[in-house]
Amino acid sequence: MLYPELPFLDRFEAAAADGFCAVECQFPYRWPAREMESRLAAHGLEQILINTPASSASRGVPDRGMHAAETGLACVPGRESEFRSAFLLSLEYAEVLGCTRIHAVAGLVPDDVTRDRMRETYLANLRWACDEAASAACDVLIEPINTRDMPRYFLNRQDDAHAVVAEVASPRLKVLMDLYHCQIVEGDVATKLAIYLPSGRVGHLQIAGVPERQEPDVGELRYDYLFDVIDALGWKGWIGCEYRPCEGAQAGGTSRGLAWMRIDQTACSDGAPIERPERGR
Repeated sequence: MLYPELPFLDRFEAAAADGFCAVECQFPYRWPAREMESRLAAHGLEQILINTPASSASRGVPDRGMHAAETGLACVPGRESEFRSAFLLSLEYAEVLGCTRIHAVAGLVPDDVTRDRMRETYLANLRWACDEAASAACDVLIEPINTRDMPRYFLNRQDDAHAVVAEVASPRLKVLMDLYHCQIVEGDVATKLAIYLPSGRVGHLQIAGVPERQEPDVGELRYDYLFDVIDALGWKGWIGCEYRPCEGAQAGGTSRGLAWMRIDQTACSDGAPIERPERGR
């Protein structure tokens, strides 16, 4: 979602130039995995996360992101074979890219199917996916997503996601905890972090400003405080920047919005307290 001002394959170089050492993307399936792998290698980057295709037909629709005509297949009854084909494609990409996390996109709740039936399908598909992912040393992630941005999405709450993980009972299944979605649906984000990070069931964190999904120093969440909470809880995993830059597709817009990250890097490097400038709209 960062660097929308650049063609997709050029974003790897831009991310490295701005100090990122790892990247994630939603739907890479329009581009050859080997070409992506060469960009990662050229710029010293690690690919840490991809999504399963949004549908079997779209192969991801990467530029439209999560607002494709279909949004995942993992929970949709009657389409199990399509989900399996989509997941195997994700595994192929993950193996080439050295990526160890795949987000199995759940899907939308249709009008004519009960949630109980969808949950049964979801659990069965996730068990199968975890078995397949084990051979590739890859984790399968599930993500609660808010229904304001994505009406009728199947999985919306942290407690529901953790219940699914407990029921599937595979060490390969983890929760992708996006603090943007968590704040919109549930709030009390610091407490949720304190509950769930020590559980060992969280496999990845993502951040964005609330309410408009922009830089994390824009909006109602205090990420300077939340980063301290995350550090105090001993989190050793990645934190993905899944937001839309305030500057949009203007040249250099993403880089101009990264002042928040550079400030935190400075604080980490010398240990000294710093003043955090206020950012406007």
